[in-house]
Formats: sequence, C-alpha cells, structure tokens
Amino acid sequence: MAEYRTHMKIIGDILSTTRDELQDIDGATVTYLIRKANISHSRISRILKTLVSQGLLEQTDTQGSNKYRISQSGREFLQAYYTFTKFADNFGLTI
Repeated sequence: MAEYRTHMKIIGDILSTTRDELQDIDGATVTYLIRKANISHSRISRILKTLVSQGLLEQTDTQGSNKYRISQSGREFLQAYYTFTKFADNFGLTI
C-alpha cells in the first residue's frame, strides 16, 4: 500500500528543495518546486503563500516570475523538523 506524505513532510520537502537544490541564486520557481515536491499547482500555491507569510520562505519577483528561497527562520525550522522527525522515528512514530 502506498504511503501518503503528511502536510509536514511536504513542507519539509519544499524547504529542503529551496535550501539544497537551487539552480538559480534568485530562488526556485513554482514549476521547479511542483516537480521536486510532486504536488499539484493549487496545493503548492496555498502552501507557498503560508510559508512566505510565516517568514519561512522569501519570495522575489524576477522577470515576472515568482521565485522562492529559504529564509534563516526557514533553515531553523527545517533543522528542528529534522531533529523532531529523528526523535519520533526512534519511538516508531510517524509525523
């Protein structure tokens, strides 16, 4: 049976992609994030809006296209997420 990703796992995937896999110093495009996170456009748009409003991602408008980069707060959140995920895995829990 296929294992579905949680909302937190999807957020972790988006943040790690904007941290590690940027091909452009201005950030990742929505299309790039859709491919990397394997998520629909409408869903990722809502998530990106939330992450920007919470200060975890920085949004820039480059040549009429929005691009996203992880912020310092996003890096701290991602580190805490990895720490908690490892802790939960040690107890057989999934988040």
